[in-house]
Amino acid sequence: VQLQASGGGLVQAGDSLRLSCALSGRTFSSYDMGWFRQAPGKEREFVASIRRSGDDSYYADSVKGRFTISRDNAKNTVYLQMNSLKPEDTAVYYCAANSDRYYYVRAGLCDYWGQGTLVTVSS
Repeated sequence: VQLQASGGGLVQAGDSLRLSCALSGRTFSSYDMGWFRQAPGKEREFVASIRRSGDDSYYADSVKGRFTISRDNAKNTVYLQMNSLKPEDTAVYYCAANSDRYYYVRAGLCDYWGQGTLVTVSS
């Protein structure tokens, strides 16, 4: 299985950015998906997750109301729409896939991880 994340970049505070993550090598709809991030000098943290059916999502408090996770099972892709970006959102963002229980995603217990895409938010 490969997870290919893309869409990162340098933006200003208040801007929006959409990350994408494409899964290949397995049936995408068999996986719950999540986004995580790791800022410089900090541990990786959970950002958002979405159930394999797409009918349920869950967010970290720090991004709730600003970020939206979605998926397109026909395109084998999960997205993270990030609005009202803040400098503290600066991090490498990773996507991950989990085939077991949905709540495992927010715990970071995922089967596969993407390579990460860098998001830098300037003030």
